[in-house]
Amino acid sequence: MTTMIGYLRVSTEEQANSGLGLDAQRESIERYADAHGWAVAWYVDEGLSAKSLARPQLQAALTRLHVLPKRRDVDGIVVAKLDRLSRSVHDFSGILKLANARKWAVVAIDLGVDTSTPTGKLVANVMMSVAEWEREVIGERTSAAMQAAKRQGKHMGRVSALPQSTGDRLLALRATHTLAKTASQLNAEGLTTATSKSWSANCVAKVEMRLRDRRRVDSASLQTGG
Repeated sequence: MTTMIGYLRVSTEEQANSGLGLDAQRESIERYADAHGWAVAWYVDEGLSAKSLARPQLQAALTRLHVLPKRRDVDGIVVAKLDRLSRSVHDFSGILKLANARKWAVVAIDLGVDTSTPTGKLVANVMMSVAEWEREVIGERTSAAMQAAKRQGKHMGRVSALPQSTGDRLLALRATHTLAKTASQLNAEGLTTATSKSWSANCVAKVEMRLRDRRRVDSASLQTGG
């Protein structure tokens, strides 16, 4: 029998309103699962936004899914609405790439994305293509801005194109893996560096340092109201 991870999420504001949305999400997933003959293993993040994939229960779900297919006890992840999983097209695209690499399904009921079906795969591929197009456009604009700044004698640091989903996955792996094992796992999952190269232990260390520095700055900014 197919077993899917049913992922539920509410933000702090939604949680303050008596957990608004959890029951509706669960009911929607249960109806979909019943129609497809699925069993559901529930994971719930309460009081957390979808700005980042660094959520305890989501990371636990992804870790469970990353087990090799023959040893895995679940077949994919299902959400009632895409924004419960991610509000970022790039992050969602990253999740789809992980799913494709590890052969598990992603289902967002509200958008008709169900990669266990041919139609759902088509919808997912369109979304990934749009995400890639958006990334290339942003890259072109960034490159043009840097060239303009260079002509004006200004110095601009390199802007990382590493998807947030990849950064979140790297940090999650580093919580339990060595640098070398983290690099190996990222490569096994089909994730690349910002320059589309394979990971090495040294590269993981450098990116991890930048990510943690950036998060410390972001955290300090929020605390001071900046």
